[in-house]
Amino acid sequence: MIRGLRGAITVEADIAEQVWEETAKLVTVMAEQNNITPEQITSVIISTTPDITSAFPAKAVRLMEGWQYVPVMCMHEMNVAHALPLCIRVLMHADVTVTQKEVQHVYLNEAVKLRPDLVK
Repeated sequence: MIRGLRGAITVEADIAEQVWEETAKLVTVMAEQNNITPEQITSVIISTTPDITSAFPAKAVRLMEGWQYVPVMCMHEMNVAHALPLCIRVLMHADVTVTQKEVQHVYLNEAVKLRPDLVK
């Protein structure tokens, strides 16, 4: 069954290398914690807060070993007052056998503030 896996991470500054490094870290942890391979992933949607403009986070995913054929798309989040800055969010669609409740969502760095109820 196709399930949505959520994740988010923040960067310290809008620097391309940080955007790519933290995006790759988040996607890797999401896959590892959910025991999935790139072949099981249907698509990945990545959004950033509007203050991230130095790089496309999707580039980091496309350059990861075995991930070059996973469809990835980037976009900006809504510009909401007082939102967590410098944040990269990921919605990964994957073919998994676990229930919705068993999906492991991943929040790293300052993004743990977004969903403290899901952080382990």
